Amino acid sequence: MAFPEKRALKEGRTIVFCDQSGFYLLPMVVRTYAPVGKTPILHEELTRDHLSAMSAITLDGKLYMVEQEKAFKGEDVVRFLKHLMRQIEGKLLIIWDGSPIHRSKAVKEFLADGAAKRLQLEQLPGYAPDLNPDEGIWKHLKCVELKNLCCQSLSELRVELRKAKERLRHKRDVILGCIRQPGF
Repeated sequence: MAFPEKRALKEGRTIVFCDQSGFYLLPMVVRTYAPVGKTPILHEELTRDHLSAMSAITLDGKLYMVEQEKAFKGEDVVRFLKHLMRQIEGKLLIIWDGSPIHRSKAVKEFLADGAAKRLQLEQLPGYAPDLNPDEGIWKHLKCVELKNLCCQSLSELRVELRKAKERLRHKRDVILGCIRQPGF
C-alpha cells in the first residue's frame, strides 16, 4: 500500500476511490445466447445523448453514485464531495485520477473554505486507469448489469442505471473484487 493510504489508515480516514463515466443510449453490445436461427437484434437510435455519472467505492465495499444529464464540472464535483461527506462519517481520503475537473477552482475553493479538515485528495498517476478500482465498477455496470440494453430516452436510461446500481450495491463481493484487482 502506498504512503498516503498507510497514513490515511493511521489517521482513521475512510479511503474512497472516485471516478466518473458516461452512459449513452447506444447499447453496450456483448455476446449473448439465443435460440438457433434467431439472431438477437438490437434496435437503437443514433444519438450522443448521455448521462454523466460519478461514483465512489470504499474499502469495505460500499458504493455511492450520482448522475446528471450534463457533463461534470467543478461545481458538480463539489456537490458529489458534499454528498460523500454526508454519507460517510469522519475524515476521508479521496483517491481519483488527474481530471481537470478534480483540480478546478471550485474544488480548491471548497477545500479552502474548510472542507480540507475532513477531506484529503490524492491523485493517481497519469494514464493509469487500471490503478483505479472504480473503473471496474463502470465496466461491471456497462458490460454486465446494462449489457445489450436499448433505452429510448435519458429518463429510461436513468431508471435502468439506478436499478443496476442498486443490484450492484448488493454484490459486495464484486465491489471488493474491483478493489483487489489493482492490488489494494
